Amino acid sequence: MSPLSGRRVVRMNGAGNEILVLDLRASGLAVSPAEARAIARAPRLKFDQLMVLEDPRSAGTSAFMRIFNADGSQSAACGNGTRCVAFALLREGEGEAVALETQAGRLACRRLAPLRFSVEMGRPRLRDAEIPLSRPAPDTRAIELFWTPPGGGPALRRPAVVNMGNPHAIFFVEDFAPYDLAVAGPALEHDPIFPERANISLAKIVSPERIELRVWERGVGLTLACGSAACAALVAAARRGLTGRRATVVLPGGELEIEWRADDLVVMAGPVELEFETVLEPSVFADLYA
Repeated sequence: MSPLSGRRVVRMNGAGNEILVLDLRASGLAVSPAEARAIARAPRLKFDQLMVLEDPRSAGTSAFMRIFNADGSQSAACGNGTRCVAFALLREGEGEAVALETQAGRLACRRLAPLRFSVEMGRPRLRDAEIPLSRPAPDTRAIELFWTPPGGGPALRRPAVVNMGNPHAIFFVEDFAPYDLAVAGPALEHDPIFPERANISLAKIVSPERIELRVWERGVGLTLACGSAACAALVAAARRGLTGRRATVVLPGGELEIEWRADDLVVMAGPVELEFETVLEPSVFADLYA
């Protein structure tokens, strides 16, 4: 039986992004990729990201977050999930702010309203080696990458690339209709130019203050929302002069407010929703110990 059996989990969503929070602080336990995949297969527990809280590693932080995608791979950033974790921690006691840590660094979270939080997502990394890319790209505002649908149709061309704790490629389009992201996403995610794979987004500029976004998330697939992708899209759009440094990013699951501040930090604000709490039943891990 998995030692995770009986542990309490909190099911939430951030702008539609399906989030599961598992607090393992002071337990000495860890989650394996196989266990993460098993949890994701459980019908009521299906997630885009599993946010696992471990003991803090740095002074002044409440937890170290290990972030699993549904396929068991790990991500260094998940803005929507971080807001959900902030809600889960701040409801335990007093205070309006909490500091968390991931592989990408320290994240400062603040409650703006009972179910609305902001997260400082860090500084965007923009050099080709920081994305990372497998070949040099002198201008990451538009790299030499093209994709044409196997059956014909309009090509996706010259995306911007940004690392917001994980790699993102953003294709700017005038309309979503001609493109099937369920086909383009997995092909581009695994393109050889992305040695660590990449999140693939289609971005439509509605106005200098508004971006519509569709995301194929690395290790997840089509998703209703992706906070780091929203941040990357705003940075990419601002670098191309398509928007200012602050805009509303509209995803199928909801809206996020993104600002690329003068100090180079990207800040995201958006909603959280508590769905339910439950425990991990032994049956979730039955296939692992058959």
